[in-house]
Amino acid sequence: MASPALCALRNKFPDARIELLTMFRPVAEIYRENTAIDNVLFWNFLKENPLASLKFILSLRKKRYDVSFMIFPANRWPYNVISRLAGAKTRLGHDYLHVNTRSLNILNNARITEDDDLHNVEENLRLAGLLGALVPDDPVLEISVPQPAQATASTWLAEHDIDSNTFIVGMHAGSATFKNQINKRWSAKGYADIVRRLSKERDARILLFGGPDEEELNRYIADMAGGAAIVAQTPNFLMATALMQRCKLFISNDSGLMHVAAALDLPTVAIFGYTSHIHTRPWCKRAIVVRHDLPCSPCFYFSPRPASCKWTGDDEFMCIRRISSDEVYEACAALLD
Repeated sequence: MASPALCALRNKFPDARIELLTMFRPVAEIYRENTAIDNVLFWNFLKENPLASLKFILSLRKKRYDVSFMIFPANRWPYNVISRLAGAKTRLGHDYLHVNTRSLNILNNARITEDDDLHNVEENLRLAGLLGALVPDDPVLEISVPQPAQATASTWLAEHDIDSNTFIVGMHAGSATFKNQINKRWSAKGYADIVRRLSKERDARILLFGGPDEEELNRYIADMAGGAAIVAQTPNFLMATALMQRCKLFISNDSGLMHVAAALDLPTVAIFGYTSHIHTRPWCKRAIVVRHDLPCSPCFYFSPRPASCKWTGDDEFMCIRRISSDEVYEACAALLD
């Protein structure tokens, strides 16, 4: 969701050196293929020793950055401290509507205020606008799939007897788990039901995507679906993206893979619970969001606070747990038909 803003910055400053710092390996893989970026810096702040991390951050000062751009959303104090210690003269960021002071956003000296009615794509473009970058009329997400990953994906499909005429559907039943976001996940039983119906009624082959920590979930869904789905284990994120590129439909919770599907321009069914479909819906033309419009939803905001629910017992996280497989399948049918 940052790619349109990075493209706008590259167009504004064609001769600039633009570097991207990330602590997530899949993000590093994606942006090493992005022509707007000259260099990707990967540092796993979550696993590295804090002193080693501090030494790494201070080493960035030698690069003498002119500007740091805090990609939205980034409402946590460590991000802003890192940006300040890296030493850029101009530090772009947002003032957030929730938990703003505690997150030390004041360390950014060029800020705009979060707009609750805008998508993350639009927020990042607004930030780029502070540097005079032009906002495109129809911004699109960008993701490049290198040829070696495509070739590896072709080999994988052939090994699983899936040819170019096969109707392939991708699914992502997982989600991030930090800040209690495991509760963004729709039920495994619901996904298994959709697998069975698409296999029977649409003659589809279903691929279940996810990281290593989601393999057990995917195998559980495949078993419940009676073998009608294949767990798409891949050695890296780019190969997974290459396999997704072959799909004719993608079904997902609100997750990073949902945004990858949107960047690949796949027809996408997105299942939302307590997160905002305004902020993070799939940014593509062929998408349907399945959600229940409850008075208390959305209740998860861009802040350090973990997700929680005001309800208890059977009503806890009912925003997503009461979405039926009929609702999801009807959305799939609407996109396919």
